[in-house]
Amino acid sequence: MKHLPLISRHGLDDTLAWRHDGPVSVRRFLAEAAALAARLPDGDWLLNLCTDRYRFAVGFVAGLLAGKTSLQPASQSAETLARIDTAYPGCCCLRDGAFATGTLPCVDYPDLSAASPETVAEIPEIAAERVVAILFTSGSTGLPQAHCKTWGKLVANALAGASTLGLLETPMNIVGTVPAQHSFGFESTFLLALHGGCSFWAGKPFYPQDIVNALAALPRPRLLVTTPFHLSTLLAAELPLPPVDLLLSATAPLSAELAGRAEAACGAPVREIYGSTESGQLASRRTVDGARWHLLPGVDLSQDGDVIYAENGHVEGRIALGDRIERHADGSFTLLGRHSDLINIAGKRTSLAWLDHQIASIDGVVDAAFFLPDEADDTAITRLTAFVVAPTLSPTRLLAALRQRLDPIFLPRPLVMLESLPRNTTGKLPRQALQALYEGRRKND
Repeated sequence: MKHLPLISRHGLDDTLAWRHDGPVSVRRFLAEAAALAARLPDGDWLLNLCTDRYRFAVGFVAGLLAGKTSLQPASQSAETLARIDTAYPGCCCLRDGAFATGTLPCVDYPDLSAASPETVAEIPEIAAERVVAILFTSGSTGLPQAHCKTWGKLVANALAGASTLGLLETPMNIVGTVPAQHSFGFESTFLLALHGGCSFWAGKPFYPQDIVNALAALPRPRLLVTTPFHLSTLLAAELPLPPVDLLLSATAPLSAELAGRAEAACGAPVREIYGSTESGQLASRRTVDGARWHLLPGVDLSQDGDVIYAENGHVEGRIALGDRIERHADGSFTLLGRHSDLINIAGKRTSLAWLDHQIASIDGVVDAAFFLPDEADDTAITRLTAFVVAPTLSPTRLLAALRQRLDPIFLPRPLVMLESLPRNTTGKLPRQALQALYEGRRKND
């Protein structure tokens, strides 16, 4: 059976991570992972809930060394934990803070300062065909789904991403605002450190000042891995930014306008990653250069009817994509929207993404999302709802602005004004959260 190294492009005494107390060598990292592995209980599954990126990384490798598979749900709700408890018997939970884990047995992240780096003489190897992680979809369009990831494919994934971003020639120090458990954060922070020659910041900064402080704590060159939501918030704060050498965004479409503002503020190119939990990262583009995406090395697209499939390279099998895609002769492609995004009301068609873009473009709108609810009565015309954060606008003014942009059939009924939307840690709005908002609104009417 083929084996691949746990870490490549780093020697044992090279820096793998940065904590508040300074750099951490590969040797120290491996010693702490081995020490933690010895403390984990028996069982096949490890639910790694560590919010600190370094502790997540140590926990992931400790699980590998202990023969466990890492479970990485996008949500950490009580409902999600209950499903995992049922589906993965014997699972234990690793946490680095106060967190209610329900009936799951729990291991609190220990003090590993006594681990002995001098005992580490080599970098372990992992079987390429071994399933080392199970990532779960976010539930944006329904219940989260589990997807197995083998070690060989994850290594290929990291190398393809690093090659596309130029990191194999110029490794960077990474600050990520996205959780390490999420597929984008997992690939573009943790895996890029293991196999792209990069190093990562231990924390997961969320607020603008925290992002600035994390960037300032690292030497150049610096890579900021973020989302459109976090990037927009960072720019709106108008804080002086340390030099950034590359920005990488994913989880939602990034507008050319926001990318242009980010490039002007940071003096660095903004790249986007396209992919999914099911397929992993598939393509990249520099947003300001246009709408076309370019496939990562080794990845191919094929078509069967209206469905586009990703395959080869680091993709696990042949994965049907949820997006409508226009392929071009040069191998690039353009996204046309999600299949599940298309709606038909009284014979007229549009997409929720287009409606979201229209309302978000109105001056004074801070955040917004259209929602087509699940209705029990199939004979009635279902009406769209819009949830909006717009502190300076009245519903009357907002509806007047929408009437200038939308067919009357797509005007929201009702228009719900909120202080904030229930976005998760990657800036997404799970459908279940929007459905809960909708049901709560109906009960209060």
